[in-house]
Amino acid sequence: MRLRCRHVATDAPTPPPVVVAIRGVTMPPMHTQSIDPWRHEHVFGQDRVQVGEKRTLIVIVITAVTMVVEIVAGIMFGSMALLADGLHMGSHAVALVVAAFAYIYARRHAADDRFSFGTGKVNALGGFTGALLLVLFTVIMAWESVHRLFSPVNIAFNQAIVVAVIGLAVNAVCAVILSVPTGQDEQADHHHDGDHQHAHHHDHNLRSAYFHVIADALTSVLAIVALFSGKLFGLTWMDPVMGIVGAVMIAHWSWGLLRSTSHVLLDHRAPAPLREAITQAIEQGCDDRVSDLHVWSIGPGIHAAIVAIVTDEIRPAQYYKDRLPDQLGLTHVTIETHLCTDVRTAAQLPT
Repeated sequence: MRLRCRHVATDAPTPPPVVVAIRGVTMPPMHTQSIDPWRHEHVFGQDRVQVGEKRTLIVIVITAVTMVVEIVAGIMFGSMALLADGLHMGSHAVALVVAAFAYIYARRHAADDRFSFGTGKVNALGGFTGALLLVLFTVIMAWESVHRLFSPVNIAFNQAIVVAVIGLAVNAVCAVILSVPTGQDEQADHHHDGDHQHAHHHDHNLRSAYFHVIADALTSVLAIVALFSGKLFGLTWMDPVMGIVGAVMIAHWSWGLLRSTSHVLLDHRAPAPLREAITQAIEQGCDDRVSDLHVWSIGPGIHAAIVAIVTDEIRPAQYYKDRLPDQLGLTHVTIETHLCTDVRTAAQLPT
């Protein structure tokens, strides 16, 4: 579709350098006026306590208490199974602490002007770090499973089954706590100057913590299956095989989390539906055309955008911003306009 330009004159006089007339109203020089009305913060709601932060802290307490109980019981009763599971839960507790630190750091530094678009990406950084820790645990888990496959060890089936069941119960409770926010928590998570309606789905930090808990629960389920197989049918090789199966599944989750968080950290462009919605909102019902568009994530469910527009009548930036629906989750929009005054330039525009 060719852009129609009504104003094609190229010899229009240059306005005076000091006094500028806008729509017939003479404005005083800008250096005599305050520009505070045009300033704005770049907090974007990151100064609020997030639902994920509160839930992660609760899970850390539960995990830490269970870890201490299992380690103490393992030492007192001489059970290597209890001791090993306690140390395993400790490794996940460390990962959860990383997630909690990311929440707290982002909130306390939300107003720090050293962060150009706020601290929303700390969330993705926490998720990325958690994914790397998952990969590390997966490698250790796979290595130990392969080692035990070729060098079997004696297993105290009854004790190990009890430990696995306790671990599964604890992780089930933690998984419920870290599940998708609903009800009042969800409403609180949505309340902020046009935040995206589904911001919690993009909380990579919460997703990382959730995956750590699910990974632990999965190892418990696989361990229970393997231990019962060994106890009832003598299939002791099932224990290391299930460990390998669990490692492969966790590695798959880790890869997905690494991809999604790295896209945010590297300013990967926003999904096509969002970009198309922005273009349609700007161009619909007028001759304005979007010539260049940059949209990227700056936090859970929120995006920044730079929109270059070719138009036959320059309008204030707010005119174009008002055309963008609030539900798009755009919290920082920069408008760049180009006046179509050259017939040759207009003729070169793509149809």
